[in-house]
Amino acid sequence: MNTTKLWTKNVQMTAEIEKFTVGRDREMDLYLAKYDVLGSMAHITMLETINLLTKEELQLLLQELKAIYAQCERGEFVIEEGVEDVHSQVELMLTRKLGDIGKKIHSGRSRNDQVLVDLKLFIRDQIRELADLVKNLFDELIQQSNRYKDVLMPGYTHLQVAMPSSFGLWFGAYAESLVDDMQYLLAAWKITNRNPLGSAAGYGSSFPLNRQLTTDLLGFDSMDYNVIYAQMGRGKTERNVAFSMATIAGTLAKLAFDACMFNSQNFGFVKLPADCTTGSSIMPHKKNPDVFELTRAKCNKLQSLPVTVTMIMNNLPVGYFRDLQIIKEVFLPAFDDLKDCLQMATYIINKMEVNPHILDNPIYDPIFSVEEVNRLAAAGMPFRDAYKKVGLDIEAGNFTPDKHIHHTHAGSIGNLCNDKIQALMDDVVNGFKFEKMEQAIKNLTL
Repeated sequence: MNTTKLWTKNVQMTAEIEKFTVGRDREMDLYLAKYDVLGSMAHITMLETINLLTKEELQLLLQELKAIYAQCERGEFVIEEGVEDVHSQVELMLTRKLGDIGKKIHSGRSRNDQVLVDLKLFIRDQIRELADLVKNLFDELIQQSNRYKDVLMPGYTHLQVAMPSSFGLWFGAYAESLVDDMQYLLAAWKITNRNPLGSAAGYGSSFPLNRQLTTDLLGFDSMDYNVIYAQMGRGKTERNVAFSMATIAGTLAKLAFDACMFNSQNFGFVKLPADCTTGSSIMPHKKNPDVFELTRAKCNKLQSLPVTVTMIMNNLPVGYFRDLQIIKEVFLPAFDDLKDCLQMATYIINKMEVNPHILDNPIYDPIFSVEEVNRLAAAGMPFRDAYKKVGLDIEAGNFTPDKHIHHTHAGSIGNLCNDKIQALMDDVVNGFKFEKMEQAIKNLTL
């Protein structure tokens, strides 16, 4: 098999070694293709300013790179058989069209910083999409919280009925959880949004590279300044982003578990949309919550991602190692799983119906015991005496609950503070400032 490698000299690799070392890299590099092109656009624009390309060469290269970028956008870009990776494929396509000019784009660059910038550009786009999807789910949860704020339901501790809750509280709790998750995502964004290009193989270049120019062209907030640290960011960036994804997944998994449980006949608290349930091959009455069960499983898998990335990169000394290639295989596809789960959860929450008559069932009467204890304490009875009296009344079957509750403190049934939670989310969302990135990419590709 003929192979195209940027590093080939006179020694050819055996087919077995080729297969083992390349692994799934060509497949994974398709995720990065358009970002590799963007990085090359910025890099060669900088090379022209330091006289490593002429203006005419730059224009020819940019024209061809924009055509390749359009191919990527249409889903038509392929890495040919025998071509090692996306970097080799792009350079090969340029060389076919432009001859020796195509061979000039790698000056001052290593595949090490090339894949680093590809990953960061890819991650930035994925974080932007995740932030939009998290916000969409948040909006649905807040809307349902406000819609059902007066519908009571039992709260649980130890899976025992405990105290009065409400669907306003339940939906709103997951909305506020997503605010904290978005904070993690914002932190991951800020770590990601720094430019490693120009670090080369991790030790810089003798060319007078203008790293600030490529930083500006690609819309990064700043650069990874120390060239060794830029390379040390490989794996660390993925791990930090994976933690932010895992915390979103944790919220979704818990929500999915609640929804599956509350949808069951033993609870009957909510009704999931019919098109989100499946039947049984033998039991004609079944309406299984498969979408939320799969969401729970996918999100539990996603919560293992930071550990997987950590174990691959753990204890590697300074410098690049091929171990880091394997991170791509677990990391890049994970975004699609999380985005799918967010979209499904948003759809179901929007169509979920709640049961407004749950507390008509007398098995839930004991949840009002604390309300009665507090009423007696407010009337002057010592709290411990009130606690004992109500407990004895329950055991004797003499407890009659007053189901008209009045909670007023911040965050309680009667004062959800959804406006405050909304303001928290808006503040986090405004911290991303995606416009700078979007404008920079637009400028490069027009």
